[in-house]
Amino acid sequence: MKLILRLLGGLAAFIVALVLAAYLLPRHYRVERSIVIQAPAAAIFPRLADMREWRTWGVWFERDPEIKNSYSPEQMVIGAWSAWESKKEGNGRATLTAIEPWQRLVYRLEFPDLGTVSTGAFALTAESTGTRVVWSDEGDLGFNPLNRWFGLFLDKLVGPDFEAGLAKLKRTSEK
Repeated sequence: MKLILRLLGGLAAFIVALVLAAYLLPRHYRVERSIVIQAPAAAIFPRLADMREWRTWGVWFERDPEIKNSYSPEQMVIGAWSAWESKKEGNGRATLTAIEPWQRLVYRLEFPDLGTVSTGAFALTAESTGTRVVWSDEGDLGFNPLNRWFGLFLDKLVGPDFEAGLAKLKRTSEK
């Protein structure tokens, strides 16, 4: 009986240590990837600012062809949105919050089932070989210790999707 109590006490101490350690982990996360596309910003920016175009380069649509999308009537304006429902990729909504034509696009990304909100952005800058597109997502993980631990893996989970999406954006923009 004492052995069981010691094991339970040790397990409880371990769990408490994990929870306390979570608060030493970063509260804020940022995922960022970039690519140079051999096309002018004017050819790339509309593919980003019109959320209906995301289907042509976003990797999530390949993973779930059954994804159900809805869009605001107007696109390429602040307040334009895209919402989706997917059994494989989750439900979410992206809303444009800032637009600097040919240079920068910012959106609010919400996953209501997870209770998370983040800020995504695309930045376009001219380079000698084309246009550099930087795609980023950042957010606050809050006080939830599970979110803090999950934050350690976000770059490895989301980064490859950004890389694949940017590669596809490159292919479709350079045609």
